[in-house]
Amino acid sequence: MITAQVLPTPIGSLSLLTREGVLVAGGFTADPTEMFARLTPALQSEGLDVVDDLGAAAEAVRAYFDGDLDALDAVPVSQPGSPTRKRLHEALREVRAGTTVSYAELAQAAGLPRTAARAAGSACAQNLIAPFVPCHRVLPSTGGYGGYYYGVPVKEWLLAHESGQKLGTRT
Repeated sequence: MITAQVLPTPIGSLSLLTREGVLVAGGFTADPTEMFARLTPALQSEGLDVVDDLGAAAEAVRAYFDGDLDALDAVPVSQPGSPTRKRLHEALREVRAGTTVSYAELAQAAGLPRTAARAAGSACAQNLIAPFVPCHRVLPSTGGYGGYYYGVPVKEWLLAHESGQKLGTRT
């Protein structure tokens, strides 16, 4: 069974989905079925149960938004993908809060050539576990914020939060 919880955050609702204590999806939406629909058919076949408290994952989210920027790092995650995509997602988890990398730098950190920036961008676009797999910390080398599945304002807010800047809340 996939269990889900919706948590309030300063930038809107965050839905978390776990399987046996491992986070399999997370995203800035008030509707966990949106995240559930992005899971593999095998996981979807287990069904979805929305609960009041997921425990450690929910505690980590609260701690992160309260200022413990490393709190999300200890939560185990699992998502599908090719070996290359998995390496890129693992490299994303190594990008520390308060820092950013380019897509080329992410590719290099995953053991790929810098020219694999498009593969890094694809891994970010297919990331199911925001902000635990922090694709918001990847910026284009040409400047700006680039894209973000949950919108550039959310990406901008997360980066400001991690750098100690204060931005308003979103509802």
